[in-house]
Amino acid sequence: MLDKNLTIDRSVPIPMYYQLKSLILKEIKDGSYQPDDPIPTENEISEMFNISRTTVRQAMSELVQEGWLYRIKSKGTFVARPKIKQDFIKKVESFESQIRRSGMTPSTEVLELSIQEPTAEQMQLLHLAEGDKVIFLYRKRSADDQPIVLIKTYLPYKDCGFILENHDLEKESLYNILSVSQETAVVKIDRVLEATEATREDAKYLEYKEGRAIHHIRSLGYNIYGKPIELSIADYRGDRNKFEVTVYNTN
Repeated sequence: MLDKNLTIDRSVPIPMYYQLKSLILKEIKDGSYQPDDPIPTENEISEMFNISRTTVRQAMSELVQEGWLYRIKSKGTFVARPKIKQDFIKKVESFESQIRRSGMTPSTEVLELSIQEPTAEQMQLLHLAEGDKVIFLYRKRSADDQPIVLIKTYLPYKDCGFILENHDLEKESLYNILSVSQETAVVKIDRVLEATEATREDAKYLEYKEGRAIHHIRSLGYNIYGKPIELSIADYRGDRNKFEVTVYNTN
């Protein structure tokens, strides 16, 4: 329950909805509310602060949009789990390192590992010749046992076939395995990020509702000689991840 000693100051030019939003956010950040705890109803908050439901609704809606709260139809509004800050988009780094830096425990489940015929797009992106094959590695990756991303990775079999020998891809970092040789070590990555919706497959493995927001990222990794070595397609849960990029003014 919100602290009854909290008040909204009507004598200042700060909109009441924004004051309410700030009060609720402070309660969440201070730990008064834990993830999945219910927030008081619009009626309860309206009566508590003697403000209109429209004001309450605006504050709550912004907190939902910003990822601090989530709604369940006919059940109420709840505190969302904090999003994981993903800055891997601007660096070459393993998933394990990213998650451990966030203070969480990473884990990986290999859903499929096979040798496949490449598609025309994969042949083009990985500079493959007719008859070349790819290693397909499909993984579900979690933080503190909650799935946050599905990754489909394609590697040129002729260069990376050694990863199939005596390597536990649920325990070992793929980038660490590839780094044994300059021919396969990934030193540069081009990434494209798109906003999409969760497919039925995403919903199944990510324990996520079909149609909800997904960060869809295509990564193409190169070795030191500029040769493409890794093609990965990742679907990140929109409610658990946010991506940060630093931009410098070069003028």
